[in-house]
Amino acid sequence: MALKNIPSVAVVATLLLGGCAFADNAMFPPLAPMGGAGSGKATLVSEEGPSETPISETGTFVGQKVDSLRNDLHQLQGNLGTQKDSLNQIREQIVHDSQGYHGTIAAIEARLQLGTTPGNPILVQQWNDAQASLDAVNEDVLKMSRLATDVASTSGMAAYLLESIRAARSLSGAVDEDHRNLRVLEDQTNGTTVLIERLLTELSTDVQRQQQYLANERSNLNGLALAIKSGQYLGNSLSLSRTGTAPATSAPVATDRPLVVIRFDRPKVSYEDALYTAVKSALDRRPGATFELVGVAPVASTPGATALGETSARRNAETVMRSLTQMGLPSDRMRVSASSSADASGTEVRVFVR
Repeated sequence: MALKNIPSVAVVATLLLGGCAFADNAMFPPLAPMGGAGSGKATLVSEEGPSETPISETGTFVGQKVDSLRNDLHQLQGNLGTQKDSLNQIREQIVHDSQGYHGTIAAIEARLQLGTTPGNPILVQQWNDAQASLDAVNEDVLKMSRLATDVASTSGMAAYLLESIRAARSLSGAVDEDHRNLRVLEDQTNGTTVLIERLLTELSTDVQRQQQYLANERSNLNGLALAIKSGQYLGNSLSLSRTGTAPATSAPVATDRPLVVIRFDRPKVSYEDALYTAVKSALDRRPGATFELVGVAPVASTPGATALGETSARRNAETVMRSLTQMGLPSDRMRVSASSSADASGTEVRVFVR
């Protein structure tokens, strides 16, 4: 791993000669010596458990540096072990919070599937509970992201330690046993670095997976809010149709006539169920489809009245767009416009597939 502002080997060697041990650096607080004279050991943390390689005490100046570097390695491995434990704890918490979320969602969907009253307060409270559970999962993912930053810092420490071990070889006054000890430390540090990079990869994969999960479930929650409002189950979020499996050569959806026509001929028009079914079917056949929502007003006797009718029709089209957004259809795949037509008997919204 390349790091910025890492001292060159010559500079590190100078620091070591000057008596500034690596353990004095704030990144690695010094630990108490491990064992008595002649019994020092370097520990390699692995998936199967720690293994120890004896490091002999030589009593030389370089031997003292080996002791300091060995303590730094122990500190590094301790940090790694703590971070891996933290990841396991976060994963367990995500499972717990996700189970609570899906249990609540299942209860809502079961009630909607059987049919219920629009805006049922019991379902509204359950929706709020599900939202809180999803927020808890989001906080877990944020903790995972912060942990990834900490592990990246540990990776930088490992690289610095490895460079310091290599720089110690250039010090004078060493015996053969000192160089053997430095090789042992280098091997152990390399092995620890592999485990650190492996943990970073796991964290990156987990964070990406959980972020996609959260995006999908937020869309599903929006769709459920609309279903609770209308008192009828619509289905999965339309956003899940974006990655449909239909081949590019599938039969095209007709674009010369509307996919759906919604007539706003009364104060409250229940159109969500039919709209969802039609748009979902279109997306299943053409996953990359976009939609044009045209508010259409009848031609009035005067230009001013026609303009007023078009304004009302556009507002209705924007209402339909909000409904589709709540169902999970991204806003960048919709376009709203307004017009007047002699064949319109009243204000309506025509949905076209493009």
